[in-house]
Amino acid sequence: MDYRITFKLESGGDHKVSAAFGDNILELAMKAGVDIDAPCSGAGTCGKCRLRLISGSVGTTPNTHLSEAEYNDGWRLACQSTVEGDAVFIVPDAAGAYKSGIKTAGLASAAEAAMYERAMSGIFSNGIARGTGAAAGTYGIAVDIGTTTVSAALIELDSGRIAARSSAGNGQIRYGADVINRIIQQARPGGVEKLRRAVCEETIAPMIEAMLSSAGIAPDRVTRCAVAGNTTMEHLFVGADAESIRLEPYVPEFLELHGKTASQLHLPLPPELEVLFAPNVGSYVGGDITAGVLTTPMWHSDELSLFIDLGTNGELVFGNRDYMLCCACSAGPAFEGGDISCGMRATSGAIESCTIDPDTMEPSYTVVGDTAPCGVCGSGLIDTISELFRCGIISPKGKFIRDGRRVRRGEYCASYLLAFAGEAGGREVELTEIDIDNFIRAKGAIFSAIRTMLNSLDMTVDMIDRIYIAGGIGSGIDVEKAMAIGMLPKTQQEKYSYIGNSSLFGACAMIQSDAAADKVFEIGRNMTYIELSSHPGYMDEFVASCFLPHTDASLFE
Repeated sequence: MDYRITFKLESGGDHKVSAAFGDNILELAMKAGVDIDAPCSGAGTCGKCRLRLISGSVGTTPNTHLSEAEYNDGWRLACQSTVEGDAVFIVPDAAGAYKSGIKTAGLASAAEAAMYERAMSGIFSNGIARGTGAAAGTYGIAVDIGTTTVSAALIELDSGRIAARSSAGNGQIRYGADVINRIIQQARPGGVEKLRRAVCEETIAPMIEAMLSSAGIAPDRVTRCAVAGNTTMEHLFVGADAESIRLEPYVPEFLELHGKTASQLHLPLPPELEVLFAPNVGSYVGGDITAGVLTTPMWHSDELSLFIDLGTNGELVFGNRDYMLCCACSAGPAFEGGDISCGMRATSGAIESCTIDPDTMEPSYTVVGDTAPCGVCGSGLIDTISELFRCGIISPKGKFIRDGRRVRRGEYCASYLLAFAGEAGGREVELTEIDIDNFIRAKGAIFSAIRTMLNSLDMTVDMIDRIYIAGGIGSGIDVEKAMAIGMLPKTQQEKYSYIGNSSLFGACAMIQSDAAADKVFEIGRNMTYIELSSHPGYMDEFVASCFLPHTDASLFE
């Protein structure tokens, strides 16, 4: 017997789908084209796929992410609910905010545009010549495919002028927050095509069409296109099997990819236009890193530099013109709000910065969108935990050691209330000891990766001349606070520079210059990839880093 499931969007509009008894509600929402964030890919561990049942009934599994009051008010987790009959759900706007409401690092602000100009100036003043032989009045499109967000730019090839820009949440997010969940989803029946369509036809193609339309440019005037993304994103975009990326011996189907045309990739561009792909280095260091390194002085400088790309994954490169060592660390999705009970991406309502009064323990914070807080994004998480530690509210192990009206002692763990229900958007914003422990492991993964690379070269932090931070999360990071909790190396703050969306900027250079494109491939071929999971000493470094700031406090004095 068929049942009718209706998804009513809070912002307006209904989506209806036929269902059989026992069908999963989250899977039905995907089938109906309803955007619902599901960072854990339906495992029931993140609690983000919240819908409100207003009529009918569903089978459901008890879950700690919903209080008794919320359950009685109709709230359900879509991934933990199944069809028992006709039902109607309200889909809150927050469920689909990942698609269009994420704060991204692209070219939207004057500061980002200035970073783009500096990056281009640095590249083209150091032996890289502009020019591709393209006809006058033609354009190029650069795309950065991030695990969470996608950014793109339409560039006038003669001048390098930004004619249009676009950004959006990666449509694949509903299949999981991280690359491992995406690969698992791809391996399921029809998964390759689902994941390819989500990033290409649902995300990138509309972005390209919107840019061309806003600039008044016909598609046939586009003569260059370059894509940079991590290894998994590039595989999923072209419909390649990504399974080998997560399985030993961790060998991707390709590191370099040539000859793919716009028509093969289903892009709304001239059919025979060849799309350039920034090369990958290993399973977890991809084209976003090779393109990103091009925008730094590392490849032509004697100075020893550390490049850190902070996003859903953490990738690092250390070296100079003579050599480059790179690795990726399994920081998990904490910096994007995953594995954190009140965590969320940098969308409207996310606390993005925080200070705490050491005497009263009262917080002051800023919120994305200047609205009521409903969660905490990555930069806000770093700030809050740093402040809790600075004020002596939590111990080096992340346990609460002070009491007050903001500290709640539960049966299993304590928590800090950033916002009471009356202050927030209807729900308390609460950071638990479990959340803090998850974050400590994430920040520990970053710092231990840095230490492992330095140790392998018999070097120390004070030998680093420059530290470049890239990626969306990097824009909001308070470096001093990140150093205070042992996430970033303790050194002079002036050594740190935020360089924006280096992956997109590198792709922009690739479309403006054949020499720049060649240099990106040269950078990729010259990088030495370290697999941390099998590197001797890494686990010892990781365990030592899982404290605030570290078991060796002298590293942060």
